[in-house]
Amino acid sequence: MQSDKVRNLVVKMHPKDNVLVALTDLAKGETIAYSDEHFLLLDTVKAKHKFYTTDLSAGDEVIMYGVLVGKAQYPIAKGSLMTTDNIKHAADPYVYREVDFKWQAPDVSKYQHLTFNGYKRSDGRVGTANYWLFVPTVFCENRNMDVIREALQNELGYAVTDKYIQYTHQLLNAYQKGENLDTVDVQLNATAHTNRVFKNVDGIKFLNHQGGCGGTRQDAATLSSLLAAYANHPNVGGVTVLSLGCQNLQTQDFLNDVKKQNPHFDKPLLIFEQQQSLSEEQLVADAIKQTFEGLVEINKLERTPAPLSELCVGVKCGGSDGFSGVSANPAVGYTSDLLAALGAKVLLAEFPELCGAEQNLVDRCTSEEAAKKFIRLMSTYDAQAHSVGSGFHMNPSPGNIKDGLITDAIKSAGAAKKGGTSPVVDVLDYTEAATKPGLSLVCTPGNDVEATTGKAASGATLILFTTGLGTPTGNPVCPVIKVATNSVLAKKMADIIDIDCGPIISGEKTIEQMGEDILDYCIKAASGEIIPKAVQLNQDDFIPWKRGVSL
Repeated sequence: MQSDKVRNLVVKMHPKDNVLVALTDLAKGETIAYSDEHFLLLDTVKAKHKFYTTDLSAGDEVIMYGVLVGKAQYPIAKGSLMTTDNIKHAADPYVYREVDFKWQAPDVSKYQHLTFNGYKRSDGRVGTANYWLFVPTVFCENRNMDVIREALQNELGYAVTDKYIQYTHQLLNAYQKGENLDTVDVQLNATAHTNRVFKNVDGIKFLNHQGGCGGTRQDAATLSSLLAAYANHPNVGGVTVLSLGCQNLQTQDFLNDVKKQNPHFDKPLLIFEQQQSLSEEQLVADAIKQTFEGLVEINKLERTPAPLSELCVGVKCGGSDGFSGVSANPAVGYTSDLLAALGAKVLLAEFPELCGAEQNLVDRCTSEEAAKKFIRLMSTYDAQAHSVGSGFHMNPSPGNIKDGLITDAIKSAGAAKKGGTSPVVDVLDYTEAATKPGLSLVCTPGNDVEATTGKAASGATLILFTTGLGTPTGNPVCPVIKVATNSVLAKKMADIIDIDCGPIISGEKTIEQMGEDILDYCIKAASGEIIPKAVQLNQDDFIPWKRGVSL
């Protein structure tokens, strides 16, 4: 991928590329040697950014990761910095074509007989956690959800806010005594749940949302399918449903979706409807009491060994930077290939962030049906975005651009690396469940929380989340593991980062070595031996997608 002589200066991601990526800050006027060529830098090129390796005329194609990522807007001299002015997004069209895709699976002999300790459900699936889930059918119940959350999490040992309550108490004392508030100090480090009453219940989770009434009936139907998928999730041991009564999303609609998705659903499921209750106080008290009884029951379930083929791992990136496609995403991609070779399930989503990588994914589909479904979902999604004056080309955020992701195709080509190189065995629409071993594509927005919400709905029992800028994103029922693209971030935001892929940038580790490290971490996290930072922090982000335009 790069010459030993300059391995810590630049990297070329594909032999066809006409750009190089700076691995460290490079000064204007500096001459960079790479693969028997020399490049005089006409601009300062900061780490994560790119410079051109050939002279370009207006309209010439810019290639990175071996694919079209943009076109020159005017003549550009060799050695110039890539900027939003001199390049604009462009991506090749994609079509179904009969391709005899061949995959060289990695050697997984060292993992072949390993297991993780998970919670086996009656339908045969295995969870990496055992949660009790609260589901509101409408936003009107969010307040009651908050009251119950405070009561149950605080009393049963799942709250993480005690340190902040103590800190506020100390500030109050200092204020009342007329002392300087700057003298108040407290340790605010994240801590694992160590005082749980129910040792085999990993958490009590709440799916607060803003839907269920108003909007369109399609919105209610989509939300019902999503909530049912969460109730059916292998990481969920029992469910409490709160309903107002008059909302669009009726409780029976939700129950119908639960049974449609899993005819043999047999988890404890409690339903409380406020308009049929004697009072708000009675509703909350009944929900707490009966849920407590349910917690007693699911606490009887213990972790048992399961083969790695029972894992279902979602791969996601957010707060991406110019190193995302160089270090963390390819490393997670190698982990994905290891999992696929072991017969596990891998979920790659974020359709707006597959722009430019479509043809490669189409060619990897194992069936014409899957390939054409992917093409249909992508083209429909892109058309919807254009219909409101947007488009996939507007996906990169200001933070992405500042840190080197200049066009959506650059961002997307790097993002797609998380899916590795294995065949695409299935294409899933939003809330459809993953059923086939191997890599599946899941239609979701690129939005961090909407995407992780959708991956969990499709059955992800762990999510690998790469980030270059840092993000605390988590999920209520699926442990999210944060993978940093660079060591600076890993050290700066150690309270939210689990794995550091910076050693790839410095040349201390290969992508393959890092990919194995990530899989090792996944096995421990799936067994409850390691608690990812997002789980420690109760970072339970949940945003349903209303199937509108969201990038």
